[in-house]
Amino acid sequence: MLYTIQKCFKFFIKLTKYHQPRKKRILNNILLSSYSVLFLLTVFVYIVVLPVLSLSSAIEPSQYLSKAESDLKDLVQQGKILYETGRLIEAQKVLQSVSQQYQALGNKLRQAVTLSNLALVYQQRGMFAEATIAINDSLKLLGNANSRQHLQVLAQTLEIQGSLQLNQGLSQEALETWQQTEAKYAEINDFRGINRSRINQAQALQILGFYRRALIMLTQVNQNLQSQPDSLIKAVELRSLGDTLQLTGDLAQSRQVLQQSLQTAEKLQSLAEISATLLSLGNTFRIAQDYQNAIATYQQAIAKTPSLLTKVQAQINLLTILLNTQQWAIAQPLLREIPSELDNLPLSQIAVYAKIHFAQSSIKVSSNQVIDKQSVAKILATAVKLAKTLGDTRAESYAIGTLGKLYESDRQWLNAQKLTQQALTLAESVNAPDIAYNWYWQLGRLLKQQGDTKGAIAAYDAAVNQLQSLRNDLVAVNRDVQFSFQESVEPVYRESVALLLSPENQLSEQTLDKARQQIEALQLADLDNFFREACLNVTKVVLDEVVDQDNPTTAVVYPIILPEKLEIIVKIPKQTLQHYSVNKSQPEVEKTLGQLREYLTEPDRIEEVESLSGQVYSWLIQPIESELERTNINTLVFVLDGALRNIPMAALYDGKQYLVEKYAIALNLGLQLQKPKSLAQEKLQVLAGGLVQPPSQFQQFPPLPEIKSEFDLITKAGIATTKLLDRDFTSKTLERKISSIAFNVVHLATHGQFSSRSEDTFILATDGPINVTDLDLLLRRRDETQSQALELLVLSACQTAEGDNRATLGLAGVAVRAGARSTMASLWNVGDRSTAILVGEFYHQLVSAKVTKAQALRRAQLKLLQNYPNYSRPLYWAAYVLVGNWL
Repeated sequence: MLYTIQKCFKFFIKLTKYHQPRKKRILNNILLSSYSVLFLLTVFVYIVVLPVLSLSSAIEPSQYLSKAESDLKDLVQQGKILYETGRLIEAQKVLQSVSQQYQALGNKLRQAVTLSNLALVYQQRGMFAEATIAINDSLKLLGNANSRQHLQVLAQTLEIQGSLQLNQGLSQEALETWQQTEAKYAEINDFRGINRSRINQAQALQILGFYRRALIMLTQVNQNLQSQPDSLIKAVELRSLGDTLQLTGDLAQSRQVLQQSLQTAEKLQSLAEISATLLSLGNTFRIAQDYQNAIATYQQAIAKTPSLLTKVQAQINLLTILLNTQQWAIAQPLLREIPSELDNLPLSQIAVYAKIHFAQSSIKVSSNQVIDKQSVAKILATAVKLAKTLGDTRAESYAIGTLGKLYESDRQWLNAQKLTQQALTLAESVNAPDIAYNWYWQLGRLLKQQGDTKGAIAAYDAAVNQLQSLRNDLVAVNRDVQFSFQESVEPVYRESVALLLSPENQLSEQTLDKARQQIEALQLADLDNFFREACLNVTKVVLDEVVDQDNPTTAVVYPIILPEKLEIIVKIPKQTLQHYSVNKSQPEVEKTLGQLREYLTEPDRIEEVESLSGQVYSWLIQPIESELERTNINTLVFVLDGALRNIPMAALYDGKQYLVEKYAIALNLGLQLQKPKSLAQEKLQVLAGGLVQPPSQFQQFPPLPEIKSEFDLITKAGIATTKLLDRDFTSKTLERKISSIAFNVVHLATHGQFSSRSEDTFILATDGPINVTDLDLLLRRRDETQSQALELLVLSACQTAEGDNRATLGLAGVAVRAGARSTMASLWNVGDRSTAILVGEFYHQLVSAKVTKAQALRRAQLKLLQNYPNYSRPLYWAAYVLVGNWL
């Protein structure tokens, strides 16, 4: 028994008086304001330090101030310092007193300033009802006065109000408020205020899904900053812009802007700003998985900073990378050094979160290295005390819940459960689902360990529900240095499904359907994480309804990869859900799939391909083979999970035939899809773009001389085609044609790459790569001018990124963001001659045979398999997959 942990636990049982419920605090605050140095750009409204004008000297020169008002000025400064150091309860008391005294003196302007600052304190404490009242009272006091001083205070107050709205999930209201803020700053020519307002607007636009508008706004801010002379203010604003670009996922631009900020700070020889920018730059490298540069940059920050707070932040971020990459030897000195640094930190929120993050890192390493859990418990005990002193209920919840996790690592289930429930109560008292989901998840794990399956399922359900409620907010900050989707979100869903399908739980139709929905929610969350915004909000229909009502010869197969086994759920028309399990662990499944994916692209590995694909066939298809034959199924739709997405289902082998020889095959991203519609009855109109010779900087991609033949075969099928070839195929030309020509098919015959990272997912045009997000913007622009739906997007020469096991996420992302009902693409680079034959036959079948898209692709694949001996291996025909509507 760990004496220190046990002693701490007895203390925490008496620790907390719970607060009344308050308005929702969204995930935008998850460790951001206190740790990763990316603040929403609100300022503590203190007139004396405003950059444009000093109110006290302009309206009330110091020699004319009464002693009472002069004392109040000093108290406001004291409140500011208390707020900035995170001593929120003390700051609140000071500002409440100051506000009352200004009211007694009849000084409305200074009372308004104080109330705005008080709203910031309330907001930081999660007291949103009180913050809203304070900010509204401030705005009433300011009224419609239009002096420069009033306009400046009004602009800053609106800036705070926008932050308050965003933190309550009111993104549209925040955007409108910050637009007003910009207008007020423009009236007084406060260009710094304008830049801040635009950065804030960009964050709101990103959350609302207006990526292009956000990008334009940030570009304008960057241009404005470039025109300014070097100054410390410029360096700080460039750093803030770089951090915001990091959030929106534009990592290349973030890195460039942060390097400019660093250069400016170095010219000014400001060690504080140099180290702060190095910290931000290290975070950007870390998010880009450029660990070598991230480590070097954090080390520079540690060496140069005069601030102990910045040093500890950089040390903990560095430690996180070292632990994640299992560099134990280098991490050990940091594990010994950081605790003494933590002891020397001044009282602040940053200090509290630094202690929590260090404890979390220590717990992570405990499964691989021996750590002093007593010391970790002491650190967390101190973090709780400090959080209570500061009045930070969120931090208090984090600290207590992390202590519960420490107990969990020591297998003290009951004590861990009590602490977890206490942390959960605190999180819910300030309506913080971003924290609460963690503690529901932790509670589920603990209940499972104690054999309470029913209670564990309920806890996991609550965790999933909390994540669902956070969907837009989750993607707004998921690039924070402390956040990892694979560690913090994905396991919640998989462990939940594993519980639902466990032998201890009754497998009813409702349970099976629930398991499917959990996996779909995971896949949607994965795509949201890919794009850093919620990206599936169009009207959908349920797949089950499609096969039951409109397509009774189609079955839907849902494989689910769980840690201990492979679960398969099958929907056959007019029947209840079927379920079977394969006793293969996740490592075993992924090893087999990895080998198969590798051998599929090697021409001399046909025997290995047949053997491995035969194993996968025995897992997924063999148990329902007879039922598929009995019900006359001719099309299989797979909702694939994890590493299965890397494998073309057409290549599964039963010992005699490939699966494509028996069924048409399509993929879908979840239980729903856009309202299905057959393409067979429509006249096809194709916009075709192609690039024979890749740009000079992309010589790793070979030329594609058969593209002209590919285009000719499309035309030969009797399809009206607008062609953009080579020099004509640029991003600008494509954008112009998309906006001006009516078509229902976009066919892009050019090299491209699918990656698990949106910034590395692109297609090539003559003028360079078109990123998946830019392609999305081009196609969305079409929606603004054309009423005809985009039925099909074809990407005939793409490939998944080498060494990226999750690269097919990029394919899914393209399929989703294109807005097309269906997307056909290649998983790997195939010879362009065989591609031309397959593509030509695909369009020929669509037009002449009037079959479904899935059947047209099947017939095109069979033509290569059966009629072209040189192209009969899966290497040539299996790469092509159809995603989405198969009709």
